[in-house]
Amino acid sequence: MLKDFFGKRRKYASIPSEQAKADVPEGLMQKCNGCHKIYYRKEMNKNLQVCPNCGYHHPLQAWDRIDTLFDENSFEEWDNDLITSNPLQFPGYEEKVVKDRKKTGLNEGVVTGKGTIEGQATAFAVMDSTFRMGSMGSVIGEKIARALENAKNEGLPFIIFTASGGARMQEGLLSLMQMTKTSIAVKRFSDAGGFMVSVMTYPTTGGVSASFASIGDYNIAEPGALIGFAGRRIIEQTIREKLPEDFQTAEFQLKHGQLDKVVHRQEMQELLSKLLKFHQKGGEEA
Repeated sequence: MLKDFFGKRRKYASIPSEQAKADVPEGLMQKCNGCHKIYYRKEMNKNLQVCPNCGYHHPLQAWDRIDTLFDENSFEEWDNDLITSNPLQFPGYEEKVVKDRKKTGLNEGVVTGKGTIEGQATAFAVMDSTFRMGSMGSVIGEKIARALENAKNEGLPFIIFTASGGARMQEGLLSLMQMTKTSIAVKRFSDAGGFMVSVMTYPTTGGVSASFASIGDYNIAEPGALIGFAGRRIIEQTIREKLPEDFQTAEFQLKHGQLDKVVHRQEMQELLSKLLKFHQKGGEEA
């Protein structure tokens, strides 16, 4: 009898909690990936997707990042019509790309164009990790190379926000070729007197970290950003040593001379504006 009684209590006690879950609209709340506290999504959006408690920087989608940085209605998008094909006839690849287009509203994992930041004109590229994990395929490489060429021709500085899991395996060698193509585009841009700022966000890994992401005139990153080439476990298994806890974080890279600065997201617009003004005045105090 007691067993049945307590069994019923558990059954009935679960009803209010299930009802409470049903009463909470989907997408209203958001859990921080750092401290695991729960916030209203509107509150997190207002704070630029940075946790008010622990400062964890959650990934931003491309257009959300553009909206936080560029003057309203100042940006012009480039090459939005470039669409990924399936050059190696990799099974299921086209279906996955179509699914990501519907989910993100993007044609590919990078948005390129030009706009102004506090009145300072610049070309830009913003990668989006929600599209195929920001993996670099032929279209991403082509769009970045074209954006650099446009910036060179128009005499504009260039800012790139990187977010990528590395090369896109479904495109094989064609994906790896984008490392060379984009690096050459950066070199041509630099040789023509161009000024480039690379901002690394979570994550910047693989072929992206080993090419254009690391060769800006200024290389900066958001706090806690994962930056590296091979994965932590692979490196540990190869060298047979335990790596530091903060290995491959932005703070680790800064400490070892691989970055110029780690910048909080809420301070990013001000810093980029200062760098653009500094460049425009030829190195004089902005």
